[in-house]
Formats: sequence, C-alpha cells, structure tokens
Amino acid sequence: MADPVDPTGWTCPLPLRDHHQVVLGHGGGGVLSSELIEHLFLPAFGTTDTARAPADSAVLDVAGARLAFSTDSYVVRPLFFPGGSIGELAVHGTINDLACAGAVPVALSAGFILEEGLELAVLGRVAQAMGRAAAAAGVRLATGDTKVVERGLADGLYVNTSGIGLVPAEVDIRPERARPGDRVIVSGPVGEHGVAVLSVRDGLEFGGEVRSDTTALHGLVAAVLAAAPGVHALRDPTRGGLATALCEIAAASGTGIEFAERAVPVPPAVEAACGFLGLDPLHVANEGKLVAFVADADADAALAAMRAHPAGRDAAVIGTVTAEHPGVVVGRTAFGGTRIVDRPLGEQLPRIC
Repeated sequence: MADPVDPTGWTCPLPLRDHHQVVLGHGGGGVLSSELIEHLFLPAFGTTDTARAPADSAVLDVAGARLAFSTDSYVVRPLFFPGGSIGELAVHGTINDLACAGAVPVALSAGFILEEGLELAVLGRVAQAMGRAAAAAGVRLATGDTKVVERGLADGLYVNTSGIGLVPAEVDIRPERARPGDRVIVSGPVGEHGVAVLSVRDGLEFGGEVRSDTTALHGLVAAVLAAAPGVHALRDPTRGGLATALCEIAAASGTGIEFAERAVPVPPAVEAACGFLGLDPLHVANEGKLVAFVADADADAALAAMRAHPAGRDAAVIGTVTAEHPGVVVGRTAFGGTRIVDRPLGEQLPRIC
C-alpha cells in the first residue's frame, strides 16, 4: 500500500490502515487521532520528539515562568442542548485542558467561523454563554477573530478557543508520571454529555432528561492538589470517554491499569441509553469530569477533597495502576470476569463537542 497523500500535500511517513479512509469522515478521536498526530502532524510541523507522551496542553518555560498552552475547536451539533451550548463547551473545554496540566487558567482567545445567514440572535446567545462561563471561572476572554464562510459550509458556526495558564513551580502533572500503585479516581458519573447531545439531536428519550455535565474543573483540580501532593496525572475524558483516557495514560506511562467496571458511576438514564443504542458508557464523552492518578498514600485525601467540591461530590476510586501488562487497560466485569478495554476506533457519536 502506498503512503496516503493528504490534499494539503503532506505525506504520512507511515501508512495508515485502509479503514481509516472511512473513519476520517467522522472527524473523531480514538486510535485515528493518535495515528494522525504521530505520523502526519508531528513530522509535518518539524517535530522529531514523537516519543513524548501526548497531552492536552503544552507546558513551556517562558522567561522563568511555566506556561500551559492549549487549543481546541468545537463543532457540536446542535448548538444548544440540555445543560449547555457550544459557548460553554468552548470555554470549559480549554480551561479543563489547562487544569489537567496543573495550570491556573489565565486567559482565552475565541475564534468564530460563521456561516452566511446565521441569525444574530443565535450568535448572541452563544457569545453570552461564553461570557458567563468565562466570568464564572474567573478567566478572561482576551482576544479573538471572526470569519464568515458561504452558506452550507459551517453548520451555523464553529468555535475555536486557545488558552494560557500558569503552572506552579512545585506541580509536575504529566501522563507519563502515572506509576504502579497509584489509585485511579474518577470525579463523578460518566457519559452524561454525549447522551445529552444525542437525545436532542435524534429526539430520543431515555427515562428522564440527561443534562450535559459541562463545567470548569480548575477549582476542583486546585482543591485536590492542595490536599494531595501525590497527584501524578490528570485527564479529562472528553471524546472517546473514560476508556480512551485510561488507555492514553497507560500507553504514556508504560504501565497497566486495572479497574472495576461496576465501581464506575454511570447514571441510570445513561446506562439505559447506551443499552438501547449498543454503546459502551466508557466510550461516551464527558465535559465536566476528570480522572486522577494519585499515589496510594494520598488517595484518601484526594478523594475527600473531590467529594467536598461541587464538581466532584460523586467521585469514586475505580482502580489501580500496575506494573503488569504495560500499556493495557483491564476491566473487571460485574460477573467476575475480565476484559481488555481499548479506545474506540473512531467517534461513536460524532459532533458532540
């Protein structure tokens, strides 16, 4: 098979598998995103350190300060859903990426791709949602840009946000720092955001309204770091859900992860929706949760700090990091068996963030 050639002129130095030509149509995460980053984007950008563990924020040393820098784009459909909108997502998502590097978010940029004919009232609702979310988080929307494209090319509007934050000198949170013996803690119920978006997109009901969990997590992270210095890694399980977050940390740190599936908090409505649609709740996106890898000696303190914070009151310890089966995540089922938990190949629920 010849190396696939991107329309931009970039050539992947290693061939992607044939089925990725189809999965690309979904624009999703999981295995495909990892391979695109490693084999296409990093070489194209002149980055040779492909062994460095992937993270949602880059930490840079600038004039004696440690800055976290992150960017993300939001293409959710529909623009408004139970519990939020593309506006809140755009603010919370970038704040949370910074927070999971241990950073205190400082400022965001906002870039808008607007479709010709978009109603100003819709744009106003989105802008107001972003302003409220940023103000509530204590983060400044400092700069931005708008572009307009022809009708039919942007599904209303797309938003990109980038952010910077300050990383305290004593904080060192990276995916590769997870180590055997760490406890794995999830900050609350999983799957709510993905199901909330799906319910309004397809007009489905699952035994009660499911609302997106979108929220800013930097306050929760600060509380946990203050109580438990042994936090080694943090990840917000967005696209690809909790399963992808666990797999990424296992691969980055060269460790194995074992967890009890029934210890993972899954709301009844999410469980019902996933059962109806044939989805795994572990693969469904979240926008207001994090998973923490904490030294065993600090795990109880970290759990207590989470439960004392509004964004983590339903936190639970779900598993441990092990030296066995490095790079592999193993779930213990409710029936006493085990299964290997992997990242989804593509986006099961596209356009949810």
